Amino acid sequence: MNLAKLRNIGISAHIDSGKTTLSERILYYTGRIYKIGEVHGSGDGATMDHMELEKERGITITSAATTVAWKDHTINLIDTPGHVDFTVEVERSLRVLDGAVLVLCAVGGVQSQSLTVDRQMKRYHIPRLAFINKMDRTGANPFKAVREIREKLAHDAILMQWPIGEGEKFEGVIDLIKMHAVYFDGEKGEKLRFEPIPAHLQEAAQKGRSEMLEGLAMYSDELMELLLSEEPVSEEMIHDVLKSAVQGLDVTPVYLGTAYKNKGVQLLLDAVVQYLPSPLDRHINAKDWKEPDKKVELEADPERPLVAMTFKLVDDPFGQLTFTRIYQGTAKKGETYFNQRTGRKERFSRIVRMHADKREEIDEAGAGDIVAIMGIDAATGDTYATAPQTCTLESLYIPEPVIKVAVSPTRRADSDKMTKALQRFRKEDPTFRVFTDEETNEVIMAGMGELHLDIYAERIRREYGVDIEVGAPKVSYREAPTKEVAFDYKHKKQSGGSGQFAHIVGTIGPVPEGSEENFIFEESVVGGRVPKQYIPSVEKGFRDVLGKGPVAGYPVVGVRCHLTDGSYHEVDSSDMAFQICGQGCFRENFPKTKPILLEPVMKVEIECPSNFQGAVVGDVNSRRGMILSTDMRDDGVTLIQAEVPLAETFGYATDLRSMTQGQGTFSMEVSGYRRVPAHIQEEIIADRKKAELVGAK
Repeated sequence: MNLAKLRNIGISAHIDSGKTTLSERILYYTGRIYKIGEVHGSGDGATMDHMELEKERGITITSAATTVAWKDHTINLIDTPGHVDFTVEVERSLRVLDGAVLVLCAVGGVQSQSLTVDRQMKRYHIPRLAFINKMDRTGANPFKAVREIREKLAHDAILMQWPIGEGEKFEGVIDLIKMHAVYFDGEKGEKLRFEPIPAHLQEAAQKGRSEMLEGLAMYSDELMELLLSEEPVSEEMIHDVLKSAVQGLDVTPVYLGTAYKNKGVQLLLDAVVQYLPSPLDRHINAKDWKEPDKKVELEADPERPLVAMTFKLVDDPFGQLTFTRIYQGTAKKGETYFNQRTGRKERFSRIVRMHADKREEIDEAGAGDIVAIMGIDAATGDTYATAPQTCTLESLYIPEPVIKVAVSPTRRADSDKMTKALQRFRKEDPTFRVFTDEETNEVIMAGMGELHLDIYAERIRREYGVDIEVGAPKVSYREAPTKEVAFDYKHKKQSGGSGQFAHIVGTIGPVPEGSEENFIFEESVVGGRVPKQYIPSVEKGFRDVLGKGPVAGYPVVGVRCHLTDGSYHEVDSSDMAFQICGQGCFRENFPKTKPILLEPVMKVEIECPSNFQGAVVGDVNSRRGMILSTDMRDDGVTLIQAEVPLAETFGYATDLRSMTQGQGTFSMEVSGYRRVPAHIQEEIIADRKKAELVGAK
């Protein structure tokens, strides 16, 4: 494979922006499928949404990978979900990709999920193109969308095409580089027709081209000089400047179209192969195993020793599929490689190239490839290499779950099957957690939102045939200190033979304002009053009890412990003694810091017809919500942005539908944690105590 002609790209966007519809068109135009499936409506459904649940609900739940060919280039394509509940699917896909297409709705513009996806792209330094989809919808305004990309996402967005008509009259686009009009003929828009620019759009297209060149001139002195001296600019130069600006993360070129009406997709594919980087253009660094601060630059060279990263696990009837990106070297079927985390030597028994849920066996995969491997026991984010203890690739950012529900099988005989299902999902999805509540002995599953847990409950019923009961959702509260207190704590135990002695002095209180750390441990012990080897034990003691705070048994966050003094005993002091001392000190002194409860707050974006705005805003206020902004669009739809405590959002989808006669939609994501009002804190503590009493009985 010629690596310079390989592209690894993902398609990401806000819910319902048309990602899967766009993926389906890409598969059709590249000859991967011969019949277009639709996300909504009858038929077999979209190819990339291959799960039954995805077809029924018309949403993407898991990211699907496929390989297509376009103009002698190979493209590995990943279609990702839009719902924030499945954010880890986007996160892990972007971690291993070289480029991305950010899809925006021509009416909605930059929406809440677009911001989240953009943050993820920036985290992994992913160059991207923007595609403004749904140009055929009433109220489509690509210029507003471009303005929002600049203002809300802080990108230098440059419009590469000019629309020919908008809304229902959208016919095609004007290519501002080649300066001709492009129409999409044929039953499925597969025939491209190039025409001169319509006379009434000549002036607008000229203005658009000037703006595009002025935008690009910021990244090329040569181009700037040509513009100042009013000399013609060659197509070649525009392509070169744009390519280097995109790959340098300076510019986001914007393309227009409507995937559903088969317009604009082929030109987007041309841009993908022309401007997005190949594996050779990306500089990927790994951490040296022996010196983690030292960087090891990986080369997309199939002849070098193998370095690969696993980013997704899927259990299927034939065994575990481990989706892997190969950064360096070649993975060969039947060869053995070392898992850098466990040190184990494992055999790659089969290597397959995926097309949604179908697979094609291959003998080897080289640098830059994305494949699935069978026969290895890996976790998400593991690095594989030819030799043990070589290097590790930085793992994924995994957000903490915010919502929990209790699950139990209706028939006791099914409990083993349910456990098997939960263990599988926990392994596949790092944001999905399972644990047993010590007080009530219930099995609890925790995740990113109601939809997230609802989908897993449904999958247990369908895929494992287990009828389960799901309890009411519970919120993951946190406890945090509000004032600093001094401590002087001794742990002394004498019971014949060697005893235990540890003594620590210091302060415990909230972390400094603006810090995002959950726990900070500092020490300024002088004169060896507490020997250096015991100080980590004190910190471990403190950390061990953070999982369950004294206010209502929730995890403790935002704590700073400062050790200043103490004493020890030559014989009776030990690591264990100082560890127990740290635990006891925390339990005794944390309640004195006037701790409060914090609750997760969701950023909610609601779209509803303007005549329902009053009712929706009133309802948000009644849920202890705070309205951030309301924006009325030209198509009679109001966009409301608000922050609402998670505890008040359960069942909101049903309430919103009944309030807006089924026309309202919303999306939400975690915004952060905020203090619980005093009267509600008292209710929560009382409920916890009641639950503990029931559990004790």
